[in-house]
Amino acid sequence: MPKQTTTRNEARSSSDNAPIKVITVNRQAYHDYFVERTIEAGIALSGTEIKSIREGKVNLRGAYAIARNGETKGLTLIPLKLYLKGGKAKIELGLCRGKKLYDKREAIAERDVKREMERVIRKG
Repeated sequence: MPKQTTTRNEARSSSDNAPIKVITVNRQAYHDYFVERTIEAGIALSGTEIKSIREGKVNLRGAYAIARNGETKGLTLIPLKLYLKGGKAKIELGLCRGKKLYDKREAIAERDVKREMERVIRKG
C-alpha cells in the first residue's frame, strides 16, 4: 500500500478547519480602542503555561504585545482573544488606535439606543 503524504497547503487547510475553543476575550480593549486590523499568532509555551490556559486561568486585561523590526506610529498592538485551535494556543492581536473620552461616551450611547430599540421591537 502506498504511503500517504500531505503537502503544506493540505496541512494548513486542515488546521484552518480545526475546532476553536475560546479561552478568554479582552473586552476592555474593545472599550478603550478602535480595532483597525487583527492578526492571528501562535504562542510558544511550556507545559505548565499551556495547562493553565486549558484550565481557563488567563487574564488579558492590561496585556500588551511588542512589534519587532519597526513600529506602527500612533497604533498599539493589543491581545484581543486567546483560544485553542487544533490543540495549539493562538492569540488574536489587534492593531488598535486609542479612543478619546467622547468616543467612549458615544459608543455607550449607541449601545443604549440599540438596546432600547430591541426592547420596543420585542414588545410590539
